This record gives sequence, structure tokens and C-alpha cells, in this order.
Amino acid sequence: MNPDYDVRDPRFRDYLLGNCAVEKLYTGTLWAEGPVYFCDGDFLLWSDIPNNRILKWTAGAGVTEYRRPSDYSNGHTRDREGRLVSCEHGARRVTRTEWDGSVTVLAESYQGKRLNSPNDVVVKSDGTVWFTDPPYGILSDYEGYKADSEIGANYVYRLDPKACDLTVVADDFDKPNGLAFSPDEKTLYIADTGASHDPDGPRHIRAFQVAEDNSLSGGEVFAVCDAGLFDGFRLDEDGNIWSSAGDGVHCFSPAGELLGKIRIPEKVSNVAFGGAKKNRLFVTATTSLYAVYLNRRGVQWP
Repeated sequence: MNPDYDVRDPRFRDYLLGNCAVEKLYTGTLWAEGPVYFCDGDFLLWSDIPNNRILKWTAGAGVTEYRRPSDYSNGHTRDREGRLVSCEHGARRVTRTEWDGSVTVLAESYQGKRLNSPNDVVVKSDGTVWFTDPPYGILSDYEGYKADSEIGANYVYRLDPKACDLTVVADDFDKPNGLAFSPDEKTLYIADTGASHDPDGPRHIRAFQVAEDNSLSGGEVFAVCDAGLFDGFRLDEDGNIWSSAGDGVHCFSPAGELLGKIRIPEKVSNVAFGGAKKNRLFVTATTSLYAVYLNRRGVQWP
């Protein structure tokens, strides 16, 4: 078996391509984050937060700067129309980049108070935008601008862009971080990285049941990280979670069983499926961008 893989469960072998190694596609960031793939353009965007820029990797053409300054953007996704949706630490908001390049503000305050520093975001099939709002971008001047929290708490939000309605869907997190829906959208997984500033804080992913009215229930701990912290993650077509961690990418079954790990030589922040067949896992890890082909397709729209 390829030394890049750490098999913990025999089922993990079925997801791997033994002759495919982890590739380093780029290095030169201070903290790489927020990868999102554009299958229709065959390119990947990701954030270099401290350098206040978004980078673009294009197959066969290498890396260029997509946006600078980027308002210290962190997590990205695409809505169901294919537009880029971004979390901005510096401006403390969630935005959408329109096809003409203009930027629309989707959310920047709650009950008249500025958001902390939106971190990661997903868009549900009904068009609602779900994002986490921990304080990482306002804790220092490194990934944003140091400031006090106006809200005084770290919430998970749901935005209905049509109604311009912003709702708190979870209010019991220390530092909510990555989030993603199961393939059928009946489960929402949310990471808590509270251990980043408290050794005894949470370092886990929780699972919530999503009702027809988009309310959440449950919230049981799904998996606990055994190496660093879970940050960003995405799911494959079988419902497995592929999550960032301190020693690489961890793969969990829908039942929360650790199937195996992909070893990465840097601390991993986030992942995204992409490529023409959506079977290539792109990995942002501290200073670099990596990729590896898998024997499964990711859940990604469009």
C-alpha cells in the first residue's frame, strides 16, 4: 500500500487508488484555506488568509492571483447557480461574487451587531446559505483586524437570500468552524475547534438532523479528532466525511468510524472535491496545495 495512506479499516482500501500518490501542486502561502472547485472552468480557488488574497490553480496553467485584497477571505463555496460565495474575515461578512465580477453582500450583521468573522459556508439545494461565525478573524491582526465581538457569542447561521432573513440555527458552540451537508441533506455536520485556544476545549464534529423547515435537532458528537483539530471537510457520494486534521485528511464512515487517513506533511486546514469527474481531493495545508485522486466522487454542486 502507498505510504501516503494509513488504513484503519479494510473498507478504506476501496476508496483508494494504490498507484496514485499525493501531489503537491503549489507552495508559498502563509495559511491556505477555503478550497472550492469550478468544474465548468477546470480551476480551483483557495484563500491565503494572512496574505489577504485568493489564489487560482488552473489545470495545465499553474497558479495566479484571483483577488487581492480579498478582505482576508477564508471559506468558499458555490451556490446552485455556480456563483462564488465567500466568508470574509476582514469585512466580517458573507458575500457573493456575481458573474460580472461585482460583489453582493449577503450577511454582515445580526440584530444590528456586526458579525464576528464568518469562517466557512455551504449552500443547500433550496438556496439557503449556512455559515459559521467564530472569532478567529478578530482575535488578532494576522487574519483580519483585531476587534471585540459585538455579538458576544459564536453562532451558526442560516440565511434565506430571498427573504433577507438571517437566523441562528445553533448557539452552543465554542468555536464553530467547518460545516457540510450529507448527500441527502438530512444531516448537517459542524466542527467545533474550541481546543485551538483551550487545551480542554472541543475538537470534534457534531451531527444535526435537518427538518423540512430547516430547523436543527440533535447535535451529538459524531467524531473526535485524535491529531490536532478538525477544521474544514467535505463528503463523498457514499456519505463518508473527508476532514482536515493535524496529520493529514481523516476519512469517517457515516456511522462515525475512522476508516483511514491520507498523510499530508503539513497541518491540513480544508479539502474540496474537484476535477472533471469530481474524484480528485484537493487539500489546503498551511503553506501548500495538494491533491490526490480517489476511487469515489465527491458531493459537489454544480
